[in-house]
Amino acid sequence: MATWVTLSGGTAWAINLEGIIVRTGTAGGNMIYIEHSTDFEIYSSRGVGAIQGYGYQFHEQGEYGPRLLRLYDVTNFAIHDIALVYSPAFHLTLDTCNQGEVYNLIVRGGNEGGLDGIDLWGFDIWVHDVEVTNKDECVTIKNPSNHIQVENIYCNWSGGCSMGSLGNNTNISKILYNNIYTVNSNQMFMFKSNGGSGEVTEVTLQNFIGHENAYSFYINAYWSDLANQGGNGVLYSSITVNNWKGTCANGATRPPLYALCPSTNPCTNIIIENFVMWTESGSTEYYKCADAWGSGYCLHGGTQHT
Repeated sequence: MATWVTLSGGTAWAINLEGIIVRTGTAGGNMIYIEHSTDFEIYSSRGVGAIQGYGYQFHEQGEYGPRLLRLYDVTNFAIHDIALVYSPAFHLTLDTCNQGEVYNLIVRGGNEGGLDGIDLWGFDIWVHDVEVTNKDECVTIKNPSNHIQVENIYCNWSGGCSMGSLGNNTNISKILYNNIYTVNSNQMFMFKSNGGSGEVTEVTLQNFIGHENAYSFYINAYWSDLANQGGNGVLYSSITVNNWKGTCANGATRPPLYALCPSTNPCTNIIIENFVMWTESGSTEYYKCADAWGSGYCLHGGTQHT
């Protein structure tokens, strides 16, 4: 594929991918860009469809290139039974989409940052039975989003799943991550912000298994990769963490339970239950909570936080 395509405005249409699209062009942007569409599907009926981005040809020069697949303002969609391989940049982006399903998807990216697996923001989206191998985001939700369900996800040598980064006017609610397996990644799940405003609420993170990850559960309201956004900070409230098991890389240097909330807008109603994480290296670990209210482990008891 030498020239990128933008497909706009269709209704009740599909791309049946039964072979491999190979990138040969060198432009930036998005190789395949779908916008303003309704009732759209991209799939392989035999599970043999793939997009090969040959991203290493850019990366060995210290550069990034195009994204593989991006949907913008698409309603009633499905993406399934295909592979996204070695994107020069992000692999799959769902931008302001709603009422969609992503499943039976394999993402194999390069071993460096900036090669996100799946980034999404929108409404009523179900992502399930997906495997991501890269060194950046696995399945990450961005702002604004609500009614998102992510389950049966395998993050291998990845950045791990996360939410963010989040800035001003954050509006994220009713999110479920269930049955998430993470190995040799930066984190099992991280909330990322630095200042900002708005709220993340009604989030459930349940049935997580992890091994040899740098961080496990991590709220980082001072994430230095994002410039300070001003404001009192994003409010994290009504977040439930339940049934986490496995190991972290070194629990004495990076706590497997780490809630670093905004001092000017503390987290409230955080519930942590059945959190059983041990360390691969050494024989000690610690939990750290700051300006974090709720129940369980190192959290401040109660709901009053002002």
